[in-house]
Amino acid sequence: MQALLVDARTRQPLETPYLVRMPGWTLERYLEEAPESAFWEFVRGEVIMHSPVRVEHQRLVVWLTVLLRAYSHRRGLEYEVLTGPAAVQILPDVVREPDVFLLAPEDAARVQGVPIRARPQLVVEVVSPSTRTLDKVEKAHDYALAGIPEYWVVDPDLKEVLFHTLEGPRYRVQRLTQGRLESRVLSGFWLEVSWLFQQPLPSEWKVLARLLES
Repeated sequence: MQALLVDARTRQPLETPYLVRMPGWTLERYLEEAPESAFWEFVRGEVIMHSPVRVEHQRLVVWLTVLLRAYSHRRGLEYEVLTGPAAVQILPDVVREPDVFLLAPEDAARVQGVPIRARPQLVVEVVSPSTRTLDKVEKAHDYALAGIPEYWVVDPDLKEVLFHTLEGPRYRVQRLTQGRLESRVLSGFWLEVSWLFQQPLPSEWKVLARLLES
């Protein structure tokens, strides 16, 4: 399925940030029709789609993916690091497409096809103008319900990270604007919060070298 959003007044393609909810879908229809190249999520009978992300968003996603993947490999932890728009069925009626997520080795060895039916151990979402409430409120609720141990919300505009760690059925949330972000899932992995908002981003390999020294 393809969709083109247009401004009702100008009849031109919509360029401002948008978040669209389309009700009346089934999981089966979503899996059959949702495009592989775009972020479409299925949540309790609705399909959610949003405007394309900025290049700065993609640079940060790639940077984090490289670091997490290289660190896991070098430490012999064998987590699989994947990115959206991979569809992850975290609840029977919820399929999310996280920006970055880690699968435990035992899950990585068995999953295949669409959707990925596994519980990520860590999820990272990089906020875009159209997804701030979605990432900070709605996804946090669903990821907690699914029992995902750790969730980072990286907001480049506000230069903050909301660091969620699961305690019982709910997340404990820390708002970090400086200092270290230290993962509880990926043993020994940490980042200086300021690195996430540097332009350009610091060298992945120099950061990795620091992590491996510590």
